[in-house]
Amino acid sequence: MKKIMPLCFSLAVTCSAFAQTYPANENAADTVKLFAADIISNGLSNRDFAISPNGEEIFFTIQQPKFLSSTIVYMHKIKGRWSAPERAPFSGTYRDLEAAFAADGNTIYFSSDRPVDANDSISDFDLWKVQKRNGAWEQPEHLGFTVNTAKDEFYPSVTKNGDLYFTVEAVNGKGREDIVVCAFSNNTYAAPVSLPGTINSEGYEFNAFVDPDARFMLFTAYGRPDDLGKGDLYIAYKDEQGNWLQAKHLPKGINTTDLDYCPFVNRDKNILFFTSNRTSTQFNNGRQKDYAATTQLLSSAGNGLDDLYWIKFDPAAYK
Repeated sequence: MKKIMPLCFSLAVTCSAFAQTYPANENAADTVKLFAADIISNGLSNRDFAISPNGEEIFFTIQQPKFLSSTIVYMHKIKGRWSAPERAPFSGTYRDLEAAFAADGNTIYFSSDRPVDANDSISDFDLWKVQKRNGAWEQPEHLGFTVNTAKDEFYPSVTKNGDLYFTVEAVNGKGREDIVVCAFSNNTYAAPVSLPGTINSEGYEFNAFVDPDARFMLFTAYGRPDDLGKGDLYIAYKDEQGNWLQAKHLPKGINTTDLDYCPFVNRDKNILFFTSNRTSTQFNNGRQKDYAATTQLLSSAGNGLDDLYWIKFDPAAYK
């Protein structure tokens, strides 16, 4: 998951070589809005979001309730127009989720319960990467056992220097789930290190989007005194010495009494995307509904399953 330049939105035309377009011909607003209604946010369980650095591909996850299945889905531009969603070439057999681009735009990191090899009988979630060569995605590659453990690893986020942040029940961690980082040097990952107490607590911290320049991060925490309900979004910054400062709770509207998680910030750092299972106000608006209206609501976005949302965003506004 950037904010400096104005965006022009259209399905077919960009206002400049650097403008970003999104599906549904809509603009992000100053308040939270459903993202790509009926295209991506469509009443099914759709969650986590990533867009390629060049703005040509979107990846998200569609899941069956109770996590019985989980498939990474993507959209791509064809002559300036967004395609319909389709299964990502490297997904669809196992439970895959949480695609995240590296800065090169040709590498995706993701979490999956696929077997590491033919002898792997343990169905835990590990981190994988897949590379695009000559316009096609190759076979995914396991990130190895310095990164991956017997626990579940989720929600990768990669900085420009290759450092890998993710969620895990960390050995010697601070809480139930921690956000950790594997420093990357000489083409090798160091062992995971749990982030400091300014980020992690004795409770749950998970699903961190780290700015590619590593100047700020967004993540979800659950069980804190200022948590509105089932998990809220927080932001944290680095100081001039590179230390993570105390995380700050994002305001109501972004956060609700429901679960708000899976943050992502666009290339220009001016739009925040996130996932929420908040329900539509149409369910409890004091009006009697017939069967047709009820089933329509239950099969639409805002029905309590995961949907994608977006809002204009200035990462410096919360310092």
